[in-house]
Amino acid sequence: MPEAAAATTTTSRTDRALASAWEDAWLLDGVRTPFADLCGPFAQVSPTDLGIKAAREALARAAVAPEEVGTVIAGSLAPGGFDALYLPRHVGLYAGVPIEVPSVLVQRLCGTGIEALIQAADTVTHKEGIEVALCVGTESMSRNPVAAFTHRTGFGLGRVEFKDFLWEALHDPAPGVNMGGTAEELARRYQITRAEVDAFAARSFDRALAAQASGFLEGEIAPVRSEVFTREGYADRAIELPRKVEEVRADTHVRPSPVEALAKIRPAFGGVQTGGNSSGMVDGAAAALVVSGAWLRANRRAPLARLVAGVAVGCPPEIMGIGPVPAIRALLARTGRTLAEIDRIEINEAFGAQVMACARELGLDEDRLNVNGGAIAIGHPLAATGLRIAVTLARELRRSGGRLGIASACIGGGQGIALLVENPEAAAGGGAGAH
Repeated sequence: MPEAAAATTTTSRTDRALASAWEDAWLLDGVRTPFADLCGPFAQVSPTDLGIKAAREALARAAVAPEEVGTVIAGSLAPGGFDALYLPRHVGLYAGVPIEVPSVLVQRLCGTGIEALIQAADTVTHKEGIEVALCVGTESMSRNPVAAFTHRTGFGLGRVEFKDFLWEALHDPAPGVNMGGTAEELARRYQITRAEVDAFAARSFDRALAAQASGFLEGEIAPVRSEVFTREGYADRAIELPRKVEEVRADTHVRPSPVEALAKIRPAFGGVQTGGNSSGMVDGAAAALVVSGAWLRANRRAPLARLVAGVAVGCPPEIMGIGPVPAIRALLARTGRTLAEIDRIEINEAFGAQVMACARELGLDEDRLNVNGGAIAIGHPLAATGLRIAVTLARELRRSGGRLGIASACIGGGQGIALLVENPEAAAGGGAGAH
């Protein structure tokens, strides 16, 4: 059996997918901070404070009073401080939502941002009295700790072990492979070469540079300055940038990256993947408002997109990067759509070979894929990424006149997640993407 066919047989079953569909759930608006390189201007900023900033900006941009929020759904993976346990609650409190409004932390690894949107859509359609959900994803890769988990009872002679959480968390002990190794396995199965991966990465950078130059990316970014967040009766929180940094306005990982330059970078996992053709390690946050149709009509608001359906499904851990394939297939089956009907697709670029394997398995026209660049160029702050690509996708459908789009991501441990969104302008008018 050919390698690609062998991969197919392990990813084709979708009947166990966890799926939701909604007739009347809406993405009102969303925004994010710039994504800043590892150990860059956000290096000393807590992910809680990045999340608060994104939440406040989302509320302001959507013109929604904090008092209208009925639930806060926040995501973050690695602890960025000793107060990490309180992250979702503090995001809500310092965003100004009522004290009675609860907050919850969601975590589906790299699918966390999309998971937050799915849970929000479920909430505003099925929870009585909740019409507005505030979704936040925030991550500080720079503040991943150097940690020990076995020393509570003391230190054995010569057995003091502190390890880098950021690096060690890439290792999945079930298949005994790190995340980069899963991409290398897909490269082997789909016969993807180093030159092809570098060319894919160069295109990601080129597309992101073009989106930056045109102002498209700027349209979803809230600049970050040093700022104090207050809540009466409680201690202040703050973002404090380095002394010589007055403001961060744009993603710092986006840069000219021709194939010739990428080709000179040493392999990171012994194969086709390098630091140049894998997702950038960055710090950042994103936020969005999901509202019910009743709220939308009562307030006479124009939404960014309709949330149609969402799916999460498992896949083999050793090829976790193929996760978007069964997720997208399950999503299409659940909604009665075909891939030909989807105008734009965002698949998170965890690794270049991983996205290429997904595209080959799906038979996807890459002209519809990550048209404004992806995480290789922009960066991948884990819990924030899903919200970023969903908002980018919705905005791109508006710009291009397309009707339907899918946001998807692979998930460490062997899962995939996908979200179908619809441009209401195209749906109402039979726009360029209508079928």
